[in-house]
Amino acid sequence: MTNLNRTILSVIALTFASASAHAQAIMVDTTPKPGTIAIVGGKLLTVSHGTIESGVLIIENGKITAVGTAAAVKVPKGATIVDAKGMTVYPGLFDAETNLGLTEVAADQVNNDLVETSDEIFPQMHVYDAFHAETEHIPIDRFNGITTAIVAPRGSDTMPGQDTLIQLAGRDHDQMILTRDISLAMNFGEGQKRGGMGPGAAGGARFPSTRMGEISQLHQALIDAQEYIKARAVTANKPSDSEPAGDSGRGRSAPSAKFDLKNEALIPYLKGEKPVVIGVEEGHDVEAIMALAQEFHLKVILSRVTHSQDVLDKIASYHVPVIIGPIYELPEAGERYDAVYSLPAELAKRGVKIALASYSNEFIRNLPYAAGYAVAYGLPYDEALKSITLNPAEMFGVADKFGSLDTGKVANVVIANGDPLDVRTDVKQVYIDGIAIPMVTRQTRLRDQYMPKK
Repeated sequence: MTNLNRTILSVIALTFASASAHAQAIMVDTTPKPGTIAIVGGKLLTVSHGTIESGVLIIENGKITAVGTAAAVKVPKGATIVDAKGMTVYPGLFDAETNLGLTEVAADQVNNDLVETSDEIFPQMHVYDAFHAETEHIPIDRFNGITTAIVAPRGSDTMPGQDTLIQLAGRDHDQMILTRDISLAMNFGEGQKRGGMGPGAAGGARFPSTRMGEISQLHQALIDAQEYIKARAVTANKPSDSEPAGDSGRGRSAPSAKFDLKNEALIPYLKGEKPVVIGVEEGHDVEAIMALAQEFHLKVILSRVTHSQDVLDKIASYHVPVIIGPIYELPEAGERYDAVYSLPAELAKRGVKIALASYSNEFIRNLPYAAGYAVAYGLPYDEALKSITLNPAEMFGVADKFGSLDTGKVANVVIANGDPLDVRTDVKQVYIDGIAIPMVTRQTRLRDQYMPKK
């Protein structure tokens, strides 16, 4: 056996030996440090206000404090200079929905915390309770410029829980979690019927097995929460036992609202304070679930809509943003070969604000390439870049912090040697909270350890 073959077998053995272990990636403390960083000479893709050739970007205390041309921005004395000549500088990329940190090795069920299977309606479930900050997948995704993500449970339940906003670096779990419950996950369609033949089918009468059952179950959950809100309001105004009731209360007993986690979790969504992300793929399902959402005045972000080309005008009439993906999916019978590929372009053409998402743990690193693919099928380049930066930040109400190179925003910045949507581009440096992140992954460590030395 040659030395090269022994090296290959060693790498394979090490890979499989560690696959079942709980991965522990190296954590990076992103607490802002004193000092100033000046990234100079690069091509700045600001996203919000065009492209600046040979620009200057200043970072202080974890924030962007200046961005502009070399003539307009003065580099502070004593700043650490980062020469980005010949490079492209752009904001950290934002994945609008992923399972990152909820699974490590898909084949090993011990590592999977993707969805709670004991109930279809579980709004009180919090993704942050299961988020594994030390996952080895995070450094890989940072390596390709992703710095922010919405972590959501798998879409195999009709209401599987609340999503969490994370940044892809931090000294620990708490520093990486930015917003614990940023949105509510809801799903509708063929794939969510665990009582029937959909993914995760469990059988029995406990779970719905038809679309009618799903809608009925969701409807009842929202009505129950509304009644809970009313009862809680009455309880709050009810005089205590030690206080005499006024004439208006004589002879009547007000209902009391026993504290209920499920109903409590739905309150901010019924009040329209937070968005509900509704995963749905086919056109007729979009119309059915949107009728329910409008009945309860939910603040909606539609998600997936992969095979809804027949109702794109209807989707535009809802005036809600849409998360799309994956766009590599094959067309269904009767659809054009490019129906899914061109979906981002068709929605953008109708004035719909779109974001792209990986919907996965394994392929989040390919997010910029999905945007590039959408460009190839008609999506304007600027809109494609927005779909993985500023647009998702706006959808989830954090555009004051993320999504563009603007003064006052968090310094999540990427330096690469080319177009961010081009598969040939290599990311050279990522900053999160203004901290230069080590460009090291499990793969680079294995490469450096086992690559034959010249």
